[in-house]
Amino acid sequence: MSVTKKDLSLKLKKELELKMEISSLLVEEFFNVIKDSLRSSKTVKLSGFGTFEVFNTKSRVGRNPKTMKEFPILSKDKVRLSITSKAKDFLN
Repeated sequence: MSVTKKDLSLKLKKELELKMEISSLLVEEFFNVIKDSLRSSKTVKLSGFGTFEVFNTKSRVGRNPKTMKEFPILSKDKVRLSITSKAKDFLN
């Protein structure tokens, strides 16, 4: 099961008795803060949940499996989530 932004907004609306517009704005702003923080500081820690961290992949050579022609795959930034032990505990 996946959870969408709309699901989060509906949960906030129900739990905090907010208007849908307000809860949607809160969810959007939450994700915007995370995105902006990752762009600037490269790490976002959510206490009791986990840490989002930006890391860079290495350049490498890829290959088209059909033609076996090689091509370069450039390095790029990706985001990794490391879950805290507290979060792992409530999963099990």
